[in-house]
Amino acid sequence: MPAYSSSDQRRLYGDLAWVWPIISPPEHYIKETEQFCTVIQEHSQIEVKTLLDLGCGGGHNDYTLKRRFEVTGIDMSAAMLELARQLNPEVTYFLDDMRTVRLGKTFDAVTIFDSINYMLTVEDLRAAFVTAFMHLKPGGAFLTLAEETLERFQQNRIQSSIHAQGDIEITFIENSYDPDPTDTIYETTLVYLIRREGRLEIENDRHLCGIFGLEIWLGLLREVGFEVKQMDFRPSGVEGEGYPMLVCIKPR
Repeated sequence: MPAYSSSDQRRLYGDLAWVWPIISPPEHYIKETEQFCTVIQEHSQIEVKTLLDLGCGGGHNDYTLKRRFEVTGIDMSAAMLELARQLNPEVTYFLDDMRTVRLGKTFDAVTIFDSINYMLTVEDLRAAFVTAFMHLKPGGAFLTLAEETLERFQQNRIQSSIHAQGDIEITFIENSYDPDPTDTIYETTLVYLIRREGRLEIENDRHLCGIFGLEIWLGLLREVGFEVKQMDFRPSGVEGEGYPMLVCIKPR
């Protein structure tokens, strides 16, 4: 068994959800989400009016997506959906699992952003792609990001940032580590140094995430039925090389 340091806590999607708009405000997503909108519209074979965002989290991408499309969002976290509804009252949200949800309708476009990282097995990843395929109209585009792959993973990577809102300051530290490179899981440890009027609180959080070779992603998407185009996405304000953005068309 791999020596994982903890169970999959995901406190960021529960009792610590309130920190999300502070450490990752929706305004920071506008530029990159506008890029996603443009890619979807340029590659879709049909007019894009409706969009399904699977694993929408706190709705920070939806904040921009809703300016161009009629958006429906799905997420497993009730705490995150509460934030999303406050931010985007125009958007329809459902509490559900991207691997199994079936809404009984189709959309002109489907997206899965960084929530795809929580697919821990090949079966999970394939199930998410099946959901996207089943909810997409023929000729429509499904966009997802292979932000973390075997080829790109950096062992023991540490990132940190400082954020403030009102009298709250949060130093956010993130560490990625793979205890067992032979399986499809790595762990992300998050530390929040929260200062309120100078008083310090330290909160810890751990997330298990999935990691697969890029060929696994591409093979599963094609197996499900998509026509796949791989593009290079470079987030604004992030140094270093980009990562694969996969634009997938459902054949007519």
